[in-house]
Amino acid sequence: MAALAFKIGINPCFNPPIAFMIPRLKSIFRPPVRILILIPVISGVAVLLFSQELLTVDTGNRKADVLLVLGGGFNERPERAAELFKEGVAPRVLVSGFGDCKESVQFLEKTGVPADVITEEGNSRNTLENATFSIPLLRLMGAHEIVIVTSWYHTRRAMGCFEHLAPEIKFYSRPSYAGYQRQEWISRGILQHSLSEYVKLLGYWVCYGVSPFQPSA
Repeated sequence: MAALAFKIGINPCFNPPIAFMIPRLKSIFRPPVRILILIPVISGVAVLLFSQELLTVDTGNRKADVLLVLGGGFNERPERAAELFKEGVAPRVLVSGFGDCKESVQFLEKTGVPADVITEEGNSRNTLENATFSIPLLRLMGAHEIVIVTSWYHTRRAMGCFEHLAPEIKFYSRPSYAGYQRQEWISRGILQHSLSEYVKLLGYWVCYGVSPFQPSA
């Protein structure tokens, strides 16, 4: 038999009997190993299913000294800020973010926010820089209570950065809920944004000490 296998190009040494392989396969799927495999799978599913609850920080109906609009998104952030300004949530607006700062200011002015109540911070290129460059301006403005306006999936990281760098200032979150419904996630690119937020939350925690559990409920 071995001679026949050799003639047709099959090496019998590398074809162990099934009876020999089964115990090894069973050892791979023993209960402890199955649990280790299932934990990341279940965690990944939970992260995806509960992104709204895990990523969103909404402090409710709060008023403040300044509305702080963070850059990014698709105009839903200045749109939400304009709504809050008209509701009398805060008398002044600070717009933060490189690149889209001017566009956000123009949007606010077109929707009725007076130019003389808007301050620009156009140097920040990420969320940590939003906080780093905006906090000195907020202190100069004498602001003690701030409402952060950003997309719902971005609120936890944003609140964490500002509270981490300025614990003496009270920060609230009143986000835009554009793209909050799951049926909009693919068309608006929300799925990609929400998944990347988990990576960024971990990165900010490890690299900058910004805890994802820091924001006020």
